[in-house]
Amino acid sequence: NYTASPLRAFENEMGAQPPFGFWDPVGFTADGDVDAYKRRRQTEIKHGRIAMLATMGYMTPEITGKFPGYLSPSAGLKFEDVPNGLAAISKVPVQGWAQILGWMAFCEVSKSQAPGTPGAAGDFGWKLITSDDPVVKERKLASELANGRLAMVAIMGMFFQDGLTGNAFGDFAIKQGSAWLAFENELGVQAPVGFWDPVGFTSDGDVATFKRRRSVELKHGRISMMATMGY
Repeated sequence: NYTASPLRAFENEMGAQPPFGFWDPVGFTADGDVDAYKRRRQTEIKHGRIAMLATMGYMTPEITGKFPGYLSPSAGLKFEDVPNGLAAISKVPVQGWAQILGWMAFCEVSKSQAPGTPGAAGDFGWKLITSDDPVVKERKLASELANGRLAMVAIMGMFFQDGLTGNAFGDFAIKQGSAWLAFENELGVQAPVGFWDPVGFTSDGDVATFKRRRSVELKHGRISMMATMGY
């Protein structure tokens, strides 16, 4: 109803998709600055692509296994010697990190990403999965944005679970010292998430505090159910 809102400038941009439409809860676009919006879109595309690669990098070795042979013959390091996830950071040789950083630098400088250029819009000339049909192309670009957003959430979840449990997929069994194991069989631990405490309220393993929070959760849940039905 508020047609003068600066957000109207972006509500029809690519990425404004159901069910949320144009979603900016923090208010980054509240000033209606088009240049700032385009810069953030450029960053979103880049981070989304990196996150998609990172997420697949976590998942693929778990599903398909690792390459045979040596990662570093001079160091006697085999691919199978490198653990998956965050633990790999300390195992990759310096020369390996140099190659990774060198490739990242090449991607940054190989094409101009100045405002208004194809590079700024994410077009680096790689046309393998694009289309000459404008409708199909727009759908694919919108899918890339959506998948990139999902991947950014996914990789952060994997980092968090890996750091907490030693496994990107939250295998608490391999980290018996975790305080969260004290509550993994409590009522409310349900599929598909299992025991979910992303903020870490239960990280100290305090049972009395857990029970107090459960009491508050039940009370607030009942009030919310009545309020919802009242609406």
